[in-house]
Amino acid sequence: MQLNELRFNRLLPEEFKEDFFVFDFTENNPELRDVDVSNPEDFTNYIWRKLKENNCSFGVGRYNEDRILYRHSPLFSNVRSIHLGMDLFVASGINIFCPIDGKIHSFNNNKARGDYGPTIILEHNEGGMRFFTLYGHLNEESLAGLKEGQLIRRGEIVGCVGDSDVNGGWPPHLHFQIITEIGDKRGDFPGVSSKQDIEHNLKTCPDPNIILGLPIQV
Repeated sequence: MQLNELRFNRLLPEEFKEDFFVFDFTENNPELRDVDVSNPEDFTNYIWRKLKENNCSFGVGRYNEDRILYRHSPLFSNVRSIHLGMDLFVASGINIFCPIDGKIHSFNNNKARGDYGPTIILEHNEGGMRFFTLYGHLNEESLAGLKEGQLIRRGEIVGCVGDSDVNGGWPPHLHFQIITEIGDKRGDFPGVSSKQDIEHNLKTCPDPNIILGLPIQV
């Protein structure tokens, strides 16, 4: 069985339908020249303005996109720039739901500037496959009372989206990522790749749209 043969629950609440806007965070987007992505308020205002202009309830940040967003953070050392997850831009406090039965593999508050902030990783064993899903940029309350090995059923709340004060200094959004080989990582896993390592990393972190099921190529 393959991942795309499994049945998944939606991550966002029901009111977030298919009216989404796909962002371009590459150097080919001239609008970014006028946006200070190192300033959470300026960057957030850009996100909400684009959603309003396009009458969309949420935004999508693309998988396997070579981004210019990471140049302001020493975390990426101007080397890693290719996004290994998908971003769902919604307001802080929005619930995120579990796509398929799993258990808590690990969690951590990754507090460095540009990092995930509160992060939860779930382990799934389904259809003879073992894989992991990562939920980054949550709020701190999402980590309260968690225990490794705790069961999270399909459709139950994993956590809530955090704001820029706790999520590493980004506009409110969920970073969602599939991981097939997690190694010894706990509560954290690289969400951005260098060009040198991208072939291997795309195999380790396949397209999250397998689970999200958005009707677009991203």
